[in-house]
Amino acid sequence: MIYLDNAATTIRKPQTVIDAVASAMCSMGNAGRGVNDASLGAARTIYEAREKLARLFHAEQPKQIAFTSNSTESLNIAVKGTLVPGDHVITTALEHNSVLRPLYELEKTGVELTILDSDRLGRINYEDFHQEIRENTKAIVCTHGSNLTGNLIDIRRVGQIAAKRGLLLIVDASQTAGVFPIDVQKMHIDILCFTGHKGLLGPQGTGGLYVRPGLAVRPFKSGGSGVQTYSKSHPAEMPTALEAGTLNGHGIAGLSAAADYLLETGIDAVRIREQELMDRFYKGVRDIPGVTVYGDFTSMERCAIVTLNIGDYDSSEVSDELLMTYGISTRSGGHCAPLMHQALGTAEQGAVRFSFSHYNTEEEVDIAIRAVRELAPEE
Repeated sequence: MIYLDNAATTIRKPQTVIDAVASAMCSMGNAGRGVNDASLGAARTIYEAREKLARLFHAEQPKQIAFTSNSTESLNIAVKGTLVPGDHVITTALEHNSVLRPLYELEKTGVELTILDSDRLGRINYEDFHQEIRENTKAIVCTHGSNLTGNLIDIRRVGQIAAKRGLLLIVDASQTAGVFPIDVQKMHIDILCFTGHKGLLGPQGTGGLYVRPGLAVRPFKSGGSGVQTYSKSHPAEMPTALEAGTLNGHGIAGLSAAADYLLETGIDAVRIREQELMDRFYKGVRDIPGVTVYGDFTSMERCAIVTLNIGDYDSSEVSDELLMTYGISTRSGGHCAPLMHQALGTAEQGAVRFSFSHYNTEEEVDIAIRAVRELAPEE
């Protein structure tokens, strides 16, 4: 199988990640629930993972990193833990449903919602942020990179707008964490939401969020924490405030090993390799008659994603044919990004997404180009 669905999950992980999970399965106790070696070892592993992620994201302290099961959980915590009825929030048409659906739910409770439109290339107008800010605007919630087009949002620029107007900035880094440089302090990010199983090269079921020091987020859940047992309230200190119950220690052990790999290899090297493969594929398919490529390719500084359609073929049929005939795994359909499809005019047809990992090869890319060429309708 030629796996080109890395925007959904990176299927190939560093061997050290696999080894770390296997070792943890055999030795890890419950962090914070005892003073035996297994429990203390688990606590050390989890703390070390916080420390490494804090380095990757330039967080002030490791304790500002709280673990969750994925970006969706992180975004729900961030959005529902900071907004109340009467607040106004701004987001964009580039967003994944993990941002949109929680916001739609809050809209029903009295939170006011503004969604900034994009053009046909999936780009936003940054001036729209200024124009839509109101007296009761509380936050801007936006993605760092579109999971459909691969377009980036200039988070530093948005962060400057938010900071100048005293707004919270909540960022969905699902497609960029582990691949693009993220400095939460310089970018004025108040809450950064990330998942472990994509660019961070960790196991599924891992993720987390960075919360700026001094910012209180209402917990999404409460319960056991290993500390303050006799208090009727869940602990308010980070990261315990957002980590009720037993963490996925086995997965976090793998995420810690993945962070080691990224820190040693360098995310710049990973990103450059992925962008080279993306560029090779894009240049190979963009001029094929009948092929429509979506997104802004005026710069290669973008997520390693190329999304396209072939003629008027249903995207699911194309994706199935790629798999059955050529052994190529892609993603078709709506990609949980309904507003982006509406902007691109692909709501009915969907689109076929090719997404690349630094583990892919030029040979795999060339086979994918040939497959698209052979599937394209004859002139």
